Amino acid sequence: MTLTTELITAALKRVALPDGGDLISRDLIRAIQIDGAAVRFVIEAPTPEAAQAMGAVREAAQAAVAAVPGVASVQVALTAHGPAAKPAAPPSLKIGGHPKPQDGPTKPSGVQRILAIGSGKGGVGKSTVSSNLAVALAKQGRKVGLLDADIYGPSQPRMMGVNKRPASPDGKTIIPLHAHGVTLMSIGFMMEEGKAVVWRGPMLMGALQQMLGQVQWGELDVLLVDLPPGTGDVQLTLCTKSELTGAIVVSTPQDVALIDARKALDMFKTLKTPVLGLIENMSMFICPDCGAQHEIFGTGGVAAEAQKMGVPLLGALPIDLETRLAGDNGTPVAAGDGPMAQAYARIAKGLIDGGMA
Repeated sequence: MTLTTELITAALKRVALPDGGDLISRDLIRAIQIDGAAVRFVIEAPTPEAAQAMGAVREAAQAAVAAVPGVASVQVALTAHGPAAKPAAPPSLKIGGHPKPQDGPTKPSGVQRILAIGSGKGGVGKSTVSSNLAVALAKQGRKVGLLDADIYGPSQPRMMGVNKRPASPDGKTIIPLHAHGVTLMSIGFMMEEGKAVVWRGPMLMGALQQMLGQVQWGELDVLLVDLPPGTGDVQLTLCTKSELTGAIVVSTPQDVALIDARKALDMFKTLKTPVLGLIENMSMFICPDCGAQHEIFGTGGVAAEAQKMGVPLLGALPIDLETRLAGDNGTPVAAGDGPMAQAYARIAKGLIDGGMA
C-alpha cells in the first residue's frame, strides 16, 4: 500500500485529546512528511505548558501512525506555539576549587559501574569512541551516563548535540542533561562557549569531584568517563577517589600513538585500575569508490599490545567520514543503523556479555 498524507491524517483523527477533540480537529498537526516507509510529523501545542502535558498524546499519535499498513518508522516532534518558557536560572554553585576530603574511593549513588575511557595522547578519537559507545550501550537497553572529564577540551556537548546549562535547584546538586538515551554531564555545559578553562591541578580535581558527587545521576548500569589525554591530575583523581570498575584505552595503530598508549596503560597499572581492553581507532581507511582497504597508520599495533598485556582487543574501528560528520552535527553515528553503528554495537555487546557494562 502506498502511504499518503490522507492515510496518516485519518490515523491521527483517532487520537483523542484529554480536553476534547482530536489532533486533526484541533489543528495541532504540522509538516507531515512521508519518505518511503518512514513518516515524520510535528505536534504543535498551543502553549509550552500544554506541550509539557502532552507526552501521552505524542506516544498515542506515534502508535496510531505506526499501525498504518506500510509504515516502518515514525518520528514525532512535540513543540509549542507561542513564547518559549523562560530558561532555568543558572546554578548558583561554583564549579572548580579545591577538592573536599573523603575517607576513601566512592561511587555515585545508584551507579553500578564506572568505566574510564582514556588515551595516552590526544587526537586518537577517544571522545568520539566515548560518545558512540555510550549511545550503543543505551540502544542495547543499558542505563548509561557519560561524564565528559576532559576539563580543558570538553567536546561531548557538540558530539551529543546538547548546548544548554544544567539546572541546580538548591545550589548544591546538579541536574544532568539527556541526549540519545544517555545521561550527560560536562564542564562544557557550565562554561561560556569558547572560553578557556585556566585552572591549576587542585581546581581540576575539585571540579571532577563535584561532577561525580553532586550530579544526580540516578540509576545507571554504567557511567562512562571520557578522560583527558595523558596521565595527569584528572586521571589520578578518578583512579584514586572513585570506585572504578576498570579502564578502556583507545589508540591508533601508529607507533607514536602506541608509545603514549603504553604510558596510559602503565598509569592504570600503577594506580591499580584494571584495564578491561583496548580499542583500535582509525585502524584503516576503506575507499568509498573501490572498496580497497588502506592502513594509513599501520596495522596490528594495538592488537599486538593487547595480546602482550593479556587483555581483549574490544574492537577495531576504521577512519570514517560519516562518523566525523555525525559527531560534528550532534548525533553520534552509533544512533543510526549503518556499518559504523553496527561496529559500535558489537563492542557494546562484548562489554555487556563480559559483565563490564
